[in-house]
Amino acid sequence: MNDQQSYYETMYILRPDIAEDEVTNHIDKYNKLLEEFGGTILDSQMRGKRRLAYQIAKHREGIYVQLSHQGDGQHIFKIEKAMRLSEDVIRYMTVKQEGPLPTPRPSTKNATKADEKENLYRNFFSIYFLNFIFVIKSFI
Repeated sequence: MNDQQSYYETMYILRPDIAEDEVTNHIDKYNKLLEEFGGTILDSQMRGKRRLAYQIAKHREGIYVQLSHQGDGQHIFKIEKAMRLSEDVIRYMTVKQEGPLPTPRPSTKNATKADEKENLYRNFFSIYFLNFIFVIKSFI
């Protein structure tokens, strides 16, 4: 078995019509599965409901969840299989990262408008890029 640990980011989209407590249950479920399969969770964030670039399974919106994790790569197939079998997950994608994602800076009351604007742009382009990748993958 390979002892080298790599960094991964998984973005998955849940159906927009499921309840908020059910979204939390899905996040907890995939976090637990990931740990059971040998991965280490670095960060898990619900990005909220967003409009999709194109219709997926008759849905125009989806609830985005971002999961940053570390592992030897063997856990990726198993977690993606669980997502594939779930009816609530309408799309998922895992990307290998070069290194760990930067940890978010703690918010302070002295945060400047420029910092807030920079974080807003960073989040927007991150989700825009992943949405673009989903569009490209659908044509392949």
